[in-house]
Amino acid sequence: MRLFAAVLPPEDVSRELAAEIEELRRLPGADLLRWTGDSGRTRGAAVDRHFTLAFYGEVDDGLVPELTARLERAASRTGPFELALRGGGQFGHGRVLWAGADGDLPALRLLAERAQAAGRKAGVARGEHRRYKAHLTLARSGTGLDAQPYLRALAGFRSRSWTVDGLALVRSHLPGSGVPGERPRYEVVARCPLGAAG
Repeated sequence: MRLFAAVLPPEDVSRELAAEIEELRRLPGADLLRWTGDSGRTRGAAVDRHFTLAFYGEVDDGLVPELTARLERAASRTGPFELALRGGGQFGHGRVLWAGADGDLPALRLLAERAQAAGRKAGVARGEHRRYKAHLTLARSGTGLDAQPYLRALAGFRSRSWTVDGLALVRSHLPGSGVPGERPRYEVVARCPLGAAG
C-alpha cells in the first residue's frame, strides 16, 4: 500500500483554509489548477489537506505493523507543539501552490526527521531524501503558472494556532478510473499521539 506520515490540521483550521481557497479560486486562471480537497466528499475530506512528514511510497503489507510501531515510538518521543497555517509559496515555477506553516517549526522538522527514520528502521525502501519544507499543498498545475497573484493573496493569511498532539499514518489510493481530474483518496491507517498527549 502507498503510505505517508502526516500532521492533519483540525477541522476548524481546515475550514479557515477552505474559505481562503475560495478567495484564491476567484483569481484569473484559477480554473486551470487542480485544487486539493475538490473531490466533493465530505467524509474524510480533512485528510486531503495535510503536512506530509515522510513519504514512504509502496509499502509491503507485512511491514505496516513495524512501521506503525516505530512511528508510535517516534511520536511518543516528541512533545505536543503549536502550529498554524501562514502565507504560501510555490514549487516548480507555479506547478505547485502551497500554504506555509508558522509556530514551532523546529518541532515540526524534528517530527518529520523522526518519521523518516521510523520508515528506514522499519525497512521501508527509501526514495530520494530532500530537506524538509513544511507545506500544505493547495493546487497543482500541469504546465506551471504565474503564481504571484496567489502568493500576494496568501501573504496575509494566517489560521488560528492549534496544538499538534499526534501524527497520522495515511494510505493514498491513487486514481484508477482514468476520469480526468480524478484525485487520490486518503485513508488514515493509524494515529500516533505525541509525547504527553498520549
